[in-house]
Amino acid sequence: MSPVGMPLDRAPGTAMVEVERLSVAFRQGRRSLVAVRDLSFAVAPGESFGLVGESGSGKSTVLRAIAGLVAPTQGTLRIEGRPVGSGRSKAERRLLQLVFQDPYASLHPRQTVDRALSEPLAIHGIGEAALRIEEALREVGLDRQHRFRYPHQLSGGQRQRVAIARALILAPRILLLDEPTSALDVSIQAEILNLLAKLRASHGLTTILVSHDLAVVAHLCQRVAVMRNGGLVEVLDTERLRRGAVAQAYTRELLAASRGYRRMAEPGAAR
Repeated sequence: MSPVGMPLDRAPGTAMVEVERLSVAFRQGRRSLVAVRDLSFAVAPGESFGLVGESGSGKSTVLRAIAGLVAPTQGTLRIEGRPVGSGRSKAERRLLQLVFQDPYASLHPRQTVDRALSEPLAIHGIGEAALRIEEALREVGLDRQHRFRYPHQLSGGQRQRVAIARALILAPRILLLDEPTSALDVSIQAEILNLLAKLRASHGLTTILVSHDLAVVAHLCQRVAVMRNGGLVEVLDTERLRRGAVAQAYTRELLAASRGYRRMAEPGAAR
């Protein structure tokens, strides 16, 4: 766990996202529940960075704090070197977009794909909506026939593609991904991960991915921060993660659990 006063783990070069000694607490009756404690890391421009840990480790709370959806109790968040709070300007919100875990829940059931994609353009006063919507759909592997469909008329993978298109239509520089494949069938997960990797490269995006699945993180990320009980366990590159060359016992336990789960999930494995 991150000790008090731990130096910021800096990515090479100037950071696009900096999290310095971040803490987040929520009121629960008379009690204060600390979800994130004294967390520090930095993400370089164009880097794909992962946050992993078991349920309740605080990783999604960190992502929401970076997005401005949760107010930090203490600490500093910087985007492109500038401190930001939970109240963001339109320009700051356009710079950074979030893709949620469940695409069905994040899309309004009574709005067509066209409406879902046109709303952010209208809010930010961006013209040529029809052209931008069609281009956004093409980029995520959908075509014109999907434009006027409702979420219930789409598959889970198609809904997540729409959610990704909605995030990218404002041309952000930072994409936050909260378990973007965990609500999808296993057969579709690889397609979405490959799409995200392709879009990151083509748009020069900085991405921060939250996942409990180490295989997903190793596929998409260059470095990963392991979290437990709201604190930082260690930061390592994914090559070390693949080799199992980790420093902390908790990370080894996560690796062992991930490998065991995947063996049980393989066809013909013992049930």
